[in-house]
Amino acid sequence: MSANLDDNDAERRQRHTAGAFDIRNVIGALLGIYGVVLLVLGLVSDDTGEHTGDLNANLWAGVALVVVSAVFLTWARVRPTVVDEEAVADKRAEDEDPPAS
Repeated sequence: MSANLDDNDAERRQRHTAGAFDIRNVIGALLGIYGVVLLVLGLVSDDTGEHTGDLNANLWAGVALVVVSAVFLTWARVRPTVVDEEAVADKRAEDEDPPAS
């Protein structure tokens, strides 16, 4: 049983994931930045509710964006995109030696 666990660990280490280039990470980071800005603006702004009927729209939009950002980043962490090394190697070989026409 121990050998099976060691094989799974070795396979997991050899997998190459998209990492920071995964679009879910990019979207999550951008939504998180915008969400934090809106949260801060909602907390320190004096004119809360003037145009929205006593609703602090910046605060609630910021909370929603931070939550969605956390969902995207968690999703990317739990289910990473695995890069197919064979397909990448085939594509590189194809780019280096284009077929003769």
